[in-house]
Amino acid sequence: MSTFGSKRLVVGAHYGLRDWLAQRITAVLMALFTVALLAQLLGPAPLGYDRWAGIFAQQWMKLLTFVTILSLAYHAWVGVRDIWMDYVKPVGLRLALQVFTIFWLLGCAGWAIQVLWRL
Repeated sequence: MSTFGSKRLVVGAHYGLRDWLAQRITAVLMALFTVALLAQLLGPAPLGYDRWAGIFAQQWMKLLTFVTILSLAYHAWVGVRDIWMDYVKPVGLRLALQVFTIFWLLGCAGWAIQVLWRL
């Protein structure tokens, strides 16, 4: 048995596939939302508040928008977290940035959901 060198403890290596897959799934959900919204907007009626309210008054559109908001928040979290992990080396600063990012994304998602359910 060798007594030189160090064993590297690799933690979090299994997250790569899960995060890669989550990014693709959330991207597909956001693309579906975009197609559904464009399909609603391409009608002949003039675009105004009443039309926007009518589009988002439908329960299926509210649900799709809700899922899209959550997907966008998670998609952004995975991307920004990877940036912080790759480029910010001091652990304390990285943790602070990650916590700030979580609060920011939760705040944005909460605000968007509040706007959605207010219509």
